[in-house]
Amino acid sequence: MSDPESFRSCAIGLLTTEYFDNIDTFIEEAIDSGHDFVSTPIVHSRYKRVLKTKDNDSWKNSPVYDRDDLVVRKPNWSDAVVGTLSNWLELDSTDQNTRINSELALKQELAWACHLGLFAVMTPPLSDTTTSISNLARVINHNVGSMAVTQMWVRVLMDKNNQAWKKWNQFRSLAEHNPRIHVALELPKELPEDDLLLDTWIAEPIKSVIVPADIFISNNKGYPVLPKPHQTYLKKLMHRIQPQIIVTLPDVNIHPSAAPSSYQEYIRYLNRNLPEMNDVDRFASGYHDYLQAPLQPLMDNLDNSMYETFERDPIKYQQYEKAVYHALLDRVEHDSDYVSTIMVVGAGRGPLVNCCLRAAEKAERKVHLYALEKNPNAFVTLQNAKAEIWHDKVTLVFADMRKWKPETKCDILVSELLGSFGDNELSPECLDGAQKFLKEDGISIPASYTAYVTPLASSKLYNEVAAYKDVTHFETPYVVMFQQVCELAVSKPVWTFEHPNKTIEQDPENNLHNNRYSQTKFDMIPQDMIMHGIAGYFESVLYKDVMISIHPDTHSPGMFSWFPIFFPLRTPLQVAQGSTITLDFWRTTDAKKVWYEWSVTVESSNGNDSSISPIHNPSGRSYWVGL
Repeated sequence: MSDPESFRSCAIGLLTTEYFDNIDTFIEEAIDSGHDFVSTPIVHSRYKRVLKTKDNDSWKNSPVYDRDDLVVRKPNWSDAVVGTLSNWLELDSTDQNTRINSELALKQELAWACHLGLFAVMTPPLSDTTTSISNLARVINHNVGSMAVTQMWVRVLMDKNNQAWKKWNQFRSLAEHNPRIHVALELPKELPEDDLLLDTWIAEPIKSVIVPADIFISNNKGYPVLPKPHQTYLKKLMHRIQPQIIVTLPDVNIHPSAAPSSYQEYIRYLNRNLPEMNDVDRFASGYHDYLQAPLQPLMDNLDNSMYETFERDPIKYQQYEKAVYHALLDRVEHDSDYVSTIMVVGAGRGPLVNCCLRAAEKAERKVHLYALEKNPNAFVTLQNAKAEIWHDKVTLVFADMRKWKPETKCDILVSELLGSFGDNELSPECLDGAQKFLKEDGISIPASYTAYVTPLASSKLYNEVAAYKDVTHFETPYVVMFQQVCELAVSKPVWTFEHPNKTIEQDPENNLHNNRYSQTKFDMIPQDMIMHGIAGYFESVLYKDVMISIHPDTHSPGMFSWFPIFFPLRTPLQVAQGSTITLDFWRTTDAKKVWYEWSVTVESSNGNDSSISPIHNPSGRSYWVGL
């Protein structure tokens, strides 16, 4: 896990459009004034002459720079320079000679930047007024594959009506969602008022945020500060994405007390004053947008470190203790001699056993516990706890809950078998086998759990899955701590499991009753977006009004035992404003395994256009959970 303090890192650069004869002096002054790097043109504007080169000119066969045509001539500062590509290039010109020469000149600039080892190059800005970009996207996509060290940034001017995002979306679609092409997002003087439009950019592959000087206003001492909306959004970007920040200095002094260092000093001030990390942030540090395969609880035994990690969550066990406490109060009168039997199934190393004992002591009720566990290694830890702490309060049972046949039945059945989607770690199947332990009026904790889904945009997650270059990974759900994501709509429930399940026999012949199908519609998507997958959450009722949840609207504060689940799409789907998204979800089973299948349909508001994904993971061909 990475150092939590790296979560706060922030490199700040200075952008210039000037063509310096001595770039070294400018860079030295920028570094001395507190900047980490500069963004500067690579080639002088005088080189524009090559656009008029004719077919018989030797330059076309072997482009070469004259020293005086270059702004960045030597690799002295290569690790402190973002090169800006020439804004006079016309890659989508209708004149063939101009277009071909622009393409050759762009390739020449990129080759020189890579030769010097610049850490990034940046295109001229895309905006809502940019016309054709097809050839620019083609040439960038073609050349980025040979850029081993140098990053490729596409500069995009954010606007209030989402047109710039559409232009960027067109560019990256033409470039086949190339994961080596990133965004340098330039903030406008007036930010969009729509939070969803702002959040759309968080799902994009942003490497840098450009903050022009004219956005800053003067405070009462004459120093430059950002307006409140820009402060809030920039801090959100710092928190969620940790981009490199580029500031521009004004041509004239528009802030009375400003020095060249004032702008970057203010940005660093904002970065230092981000909200303090809470327990969830600290736990998740290093795991943001990191794909993890869900657990296989019946096939694999957890190791000690995994148990230890889960047991660090205080909120989950606090809620379980509260649920058992209220169940005991409701079930047994005060001062009764009745001894309630509690069975903890899937006891692990015993945290739920401790919860039950604490709840009984607090409720002043008599209890005897059974701790049931199938992991032979965890069972040793349970034996140690019984010998040293629990003694005769707890009876240990080494068995699979689906097969064990107890001599007595319990009043309360307690388990922690939930996964990020509620049922994805086979809690329904396990508790089907364990509910025969319960008395007719017995209580199951948890009592129910509901799965939720919503359409999701995230270039980062899509590229992480695409890097495997196979269908299998696109048909596998992942447990992910979301960071660079944007939900396209408010999540909706897909299905619920309740325990005990009164509709089945004690030992059902098959598992078909745990199959589920849901078709969930999300109407009137508020703006043009792109969909890369589906986010999944769960919400669980432990007992009456005692709950645990990772659903964004009801998330249990401070609980970090579960990250959300992500179901990828093999091909991103374009979603026009006003469209309806329909998610089809199946939970299905055979005698040996359980798996999910999913598909997406996007229909335009006029009903004339639709996009349909294939059904992912048919018959569990790529992903399943073993029974």
